[in-house]
Amino acid sequence: MRGYTLVLHSGNIQLNKRLEGDLMHFFLKLLMPVFVAFMSFSNVMAADNELKQAKESITARFAGLPADNISSSPINGLYVVSMPPRLFYISADAKYVIDGDMIDIALNENVTQPLRSKVRMDAIDGLGVDSMIVFAPEKAKHIITVFTDIDCGYCRKLHNSIADYNKLGIEIRYLAYPRAGLESESYNKAVSVWCAKDRKDAMTRAKNDQSVESKVCDSPVASHFKLGNLMGVQGTPALVMENGQIIPGYVPPDRLLAILDNGKK
Repeated sequence: MRGYTLVLHSGNIQLNKRLEGDLMHFFLKLLMPVFVAFMSFSNVMAADNELKQAKESITARFAGLPADNISSSPINGLYVVSMPPRLFYISADAKYVIDGDMIDIALNENVTQPLRSKVRMDAIDGLGVDSMIVFAPEKAKHIITVFTDIDCGYCRKLHNSIADYNKLGIEIRYLAYPRAGLESESYNKAVSVWCAKDRKDAMTRAKNDQSVESKVCDSPVASHFKLGNLMGVQGTPALVMENGQIIPGYVPPDRLLAILDNGKK
């Protein structure tokens, strides 16, 4: 009897250990998602708190900068600041700025370019279409924005093909960029064009060396020129694609359509 009892007791011990293991596995399986969710929530809360503190430091450094224009970047402690049309990275304490591109080596991808392109388009949209001189087809397939100089030879070549661009469904929206600066004759010509009663006719006449009545008004030429400088325009024509990409120089109508249809150069 004693031997039998010992064996039975040993079996109970083994059975209890097995039950304990099963119960432990059950509770771990039950509680692990809760634990993971809690840790994820804690990480999100910590990240939100870090972003909040960074926004306070950065907005204190840049007066008037909306807090919504600051966001996290893929690198901890480094934040993206959007000041249309500019975009840069800054440390959480607002002491260090990086003005350049961030590359994801694993993906071989420029993570800054899409952000910068969006900021450019936001800046252009902020000007309003009314400040532009627009040559549009009946039904636009694509819309591009062109920084133009009245006296630029390739700008004139582009404008002389305006009907061909329109036939292909490409809408051209002109912004003024007098390369010689705001005290130049080219600037005065641009102001006269933008102040004309019929801007489109005045633009065509000016591009063909025909006389345009000299006028002065509250024109957007200076603001266009300033925006071009901030966007890094160095010559004309400068074509801003729908995705915010800038293509310098004249592009023939057929070639431009192919670029726009492909969404790339």
